[in-house]
Amino acid sequence: MWIADNWKDYEVIDSSGGEKLERWGDFLLVRPDPQVIWNTPKNNPGWKKFNGHYHRSNKGGGEWEFRNLPNEWSINYNSLTFNLKPFAFKHTGLFPEQAVNWDWFSSVIKSAKEKNPDKPFKVLNLFAYTGGATLSAAAAGATVTHVDASKGMVQWAKENALSSGLEEAPIRWLVDDCVKFVEREIRRGNKYDGIIMDPPSYGRGPKGEIWKIEDSIFPFIELSGSLLSDDAAFFLINSYTTGLQPAVLTYMLNTVIVSKFGGRVKSEEIGLPVSENGLVLPCGASGRWSRDYFVE
Repeated sequence: MWIADNWKDYEVIDSSGGEKLERWGDFLLVRPDPQVIWNTPKNNPGWKKFNGHYHRSNKGGGEWEFRNLPNEWSINYNSLTFNLKPFAFKHTGLFPEQAVNWDWFSSVIKSAKEKNPDKPFKVLNLFAYTGGATLSAAAAGATVTHVDASKGMVQWAKENALSSGLEEAPIRWLVDDCVKFVEREIRRGNKYDGIIMDPPSYGRGPKGEIWKIEDSIFPFIELSGSLLSDDAAFFLINSYTTGLQPAVLTYMLNTVIVSKFGGRVKSEEIGLPVSENGLVLPCGASGRWSRDYFVE
């Protein structure tokens, strides 16, 4: 398992009864987590001293209960600053477990830039959300194309870039359907040295385009693989969908990417350490392809 254990401003304190207790900077949140199927004693005082608690409804959705939680606050990861706010369906605008992937591809980018400092390293970030991966790649020296179907998420990502001192970084911000964008990039003949994708299990594009990951992911990997440059360095796919286990990600990346470019694939669960008991909370899976530079 790849564990995002380099955080200072974030931690999972405890987990029990379908919920996790988290510290986001100076504030404590209690949020639902479907992975937490165990019931253990909630002895940590944070369970009762939360600043925000998202209560899931039996009818679907849910609502927040707040206690002295600001409308917006920020946390840091290395040189990056992320603006947070509680919004619909329990989210805060950041998936902290992804930091383990940010660290990995940042190392790949820095290695490539050291070997060829004058050549731009182009990264495509698909389903890019609020820009955690985009900013990590840009901070490592990449030129990034950030694509997400939500105008609000792209604006949020721009605000994170500003807060991180990356407002002048070579980032192209696009509100677009990811599949249609990739198809157009293929027709335009554009290529990328690294591709990141974090597709939702289900979603709709800006014009109502339907995305269902089980039906769409393999042809989309095939499509996106066409955008890799001849000397591409990495391809990363992340999944929160139960059916897309690490072995499935490995199989798809080997079939599509290794067959054409060589290199190596490894896929693992990703997770966050739980400070109360020293265990690890699973948070989905990631598949990584790299040509000649790999970090376990």
